[in-house]
Amino acid sequence: MARVHGTVAEGFEGVLEEFAAVAAVEEDPGAQLAAYVHGRKVVDLWAGEGISGDSLHALYSSGKGAAYLVVALLVQDGLIDLDRPVARYWPEFAAAGKDRLTVRDLLAHRAGLIGADGGLTTAELADDRVLARRLAGERPFWEPGTGYGYHAFVIGALAGEVVRRVTGRTLQEVYEERVRAPHGLDFYLGLPEEQEARYVPVRPLLPREQASAASMGPAPDSLMGIAFNLHATPPTDLVAFANAREVRALGPASVGSVGNARGLARMYAAALGEVAGAGRGPLLKPDVLAEFTRPTSSGLDLVTGERDHFLLGFEAQARRYPFLGADAFGHSGAVGAQSFADPASGVAYAYTRRRFALGGGAGAAENVRLAAAVIAAAAR
Repeated sequence: MARVHGTVAEGFEGVLEEFAAVAAVEEDPGAQLAAYVHGRKVVDLWAGEGISGDSLHALYSSGKGAAYLVVALLVQDGLIDLDRPVARYWPEFAAAGKDRLTVRDLLAHRAGLIGADGGLTTAELADDRVLARRLAGERPFWEPGTGYGYHAFVIGALAGEVVRRVTGRTLQEVYEERVRAPHGLDFYLGLPEEQEARYVPVRPLLPREQASAASMGPAPDSLMGIAFNLHATPPTDLVAFANAREVRALGPASVGSVGNARGLARMYAAALGEVAGAGRGPLLKPDVLAEFTRPTSSGLDLVTGERDHFLLGFEAQARRYPFLGADAFGHSGAVGAQSFADPASGVAYAYTRRRFALGGGAGAAENVRLAAAVIAAAAR
């Protein structure tokens, strides 16, 4: 049985029990769980050989949450107007019928620009500025604004180019200056060389799971296949991609984040309000937070098939975890990681994994019981 390390606050012993139960049934345990309630850290747990609370994991799409926070800050500053066309900030984006698409529609995954004909190279996917230049001239895969679908590998580069055009700085630089450094977050969009020793390489699915995953995988020429760059030659290998130092160094906002559960949970705690001991108020004002946490696109996601998948950028967490408030916002990561903030309960939650989970793209299955235990404890 895997040994569990860390601490929980009084009243959160049930969370420790649930985490221990999850670790006990994992063939290759290696995970972290952290949570805050109204800015106070109440859960800090980890398990697995070679894993500590400080270990850094490849967290893939978890970085999208950081990207949306940066955009929200610039909306709050008055530098970005959600209802202006993207092309007003980024003229080259107007090519191939994208001239009228608004920033709001872009963040809502309504651009139809989920990939590129022929696929994207690893070098393009690793560098948001290079990727943005490639995408500006690409044709959408559906008429912009008429439907929505998960822009899995590209939304960070698209939003990031808007950020760069209005600030003169990359999204990664703004995140570092406005979010990560001031709030002391162990969650990076661009991992410094001196932090590399803490990185724990991501591991693939267990051998017995790989055949099942292959049989369930999308066709390369489907919208999901294109969104995950499976139509490229060669198709993108997510394990090799995240384990490449170049990717971690550049920190592409869609798929290149690196961090731990402590860092992710603290980021969402800061988005909600004052973090104990930080001496800083919330990142977002109530009106801006409300703007980004109301439903934006209804119906089926054309890429994933998920219903009512997004708020404004952020994933609608109440769709996956009905015990959360309707405005709970956050983002999952391909290894089964999950992170969110729930304004109704004041909970900020993060779970990270070392190994891919079967079907974990929407957050590994154990997040249901772990998140429910945190919410129940907070309510008590």
